[in-house]
Amino acid sequence: MNRQDKTALIKQEKIVVIIRAKVQSTVQPVIEALVKAGVKVLEITSNTVGFAEEIAKARASFPDILVGAGTVTNTDIAKKAIDAGAQFLVTPNTSKSVVEFAHKHDAPVLMGAYTATEVYNAYEYGADIVKLFPGHTGENSITYFKGIKGPLDTIPLMAVGGINLSNIKDWFEAGIDGVGVGGSLVKLDENNTLEIIEKTAKDMLAIAKEY
Repeated sequence: MNRQDKTALIKQEKIVVIIRAKVQSTVQPVIEALVKAGVKVLEITSNTVGFAEEIAKARASFPDILVGAGTVTNTDIAKKAIDAGAQFLVTPNTSKSVVEFAHKHDAPVLMGAYTATEVYNAYEYGADIVKLFPGHTGENSITYFKGIKGPLDTIPLMAVGGINLSNIKDWFEAGIDGVGVGGSLVKLDENNTLEIIEKTAKDMLAIAKEY
């Protein structure tokens, strides 16, 4: 699958699940629950313990899903991620060098940006999708997105931060191209079991398919 095909799949699925874990042993069980739910695109962040190893494991265990690396702030992390088998990269910041490195390896970049200038710069650098981050800026977050989307309506935007089952539909109604969903979905504890993770993921995917 080339970069264009990967980007098309991400846009089609509309949801990228973000796995950030302090306990490495929880990563693969959570991924398995997500895959059972139908998730096709996920990222493992670079500040997850053993992130490169977990990317490699996920690629081997689940060859039919797209596995990326998140929190890729520089080319050193990008190289570790690509070497581990990451199929796309996600950044919290705007970095031309990360885009250039990723594209040499046929990997799309979902690049973090917030202001109109950052969003446009990320797109000019070659970002395949611009990640509006942080998306959780309070009750005005969707209004802010609409303000950005107005003049920059040719740039594909994905919102990340604070997305959950109670507000995901509001984002799609507002016209967002995709969302990144993390802690509210994948945090594994006594109140959020693997069974709950699977059900919540199914519910989110069902909403995304409406758009």
